[in-house]
Amino acid sequence: MRRAPILAIVAALLVLAGCVDDSPIGGTGGNSVDVASPALVHLKQRAGIANCPASAAGQPAASDDLPDTTLPCLGGGRDVRLAGLEGPLLINLWGSYCAPCRDELPVLQQIHQAAGDKLTVLGIDYQDPSPGSALQLAADSGVTFPSVADPGADTHADLEVIALPQTVFVDHRGAIVATERVPLTSFDQAADLVQKHLGIDVGAGASVSNS
Repeated sequence: MRRAPILAIVAALLVLAGCVDDSPIGGTGGNSVDVASPALVHLKQRAGIANCPASAAGQPAASDDLPDTTLPCLGGGRDVRLAGLEGPLLINLWGSYCAPCRDELPVLQQIHQAAGDKLTVLGIDYQDPSPGSALQLAADSGVTFPSVADPGADTHADLEVIALPQTVFVDHRGAIVATERVPLTSFDQAADLVQKHLGIDVGAGASVSNS
């Protein structure tokens, strides 16, 4: 089994590439962070960020790939059982402390707008001690797709989180078909990955207004 050394090497390369910030990746703690305070609910509503997608609760998981973990919706709304989500999905792990994530969020919003009903885009605000900063960043980036909050890094092992940002591609069966651990810096790059991993043509990019 050489998986651990390989993951360690990949993590080191990503750090050198500037894809992570000083915030720790993995570990425990942070589950007491309030991600749905009245102020956050108001900010989410004002920004026009959608409610988190519905997920099947109390039923067998659609697949063994997505973790059977339930996370709160960032800024209030329904909780999300990841294993109960229907694909196809683009799940992006990000945080307000992650510099490359700031540049990536508008690109993900373009994918969200261009894909329409063909693809669900869902963020995971990962191990973020400041949900207010995260939600403000999403709002400033023009993001309207929702995010769940994982302040305690509950998805760390199941999604093999090494560094942020990380994008997980889930097909219509609920199976993880690919994980990309490089920043998505343009619509064309992101659209090509959606086509490659999910077979979905999202068409032309949509403009994003950062107010």
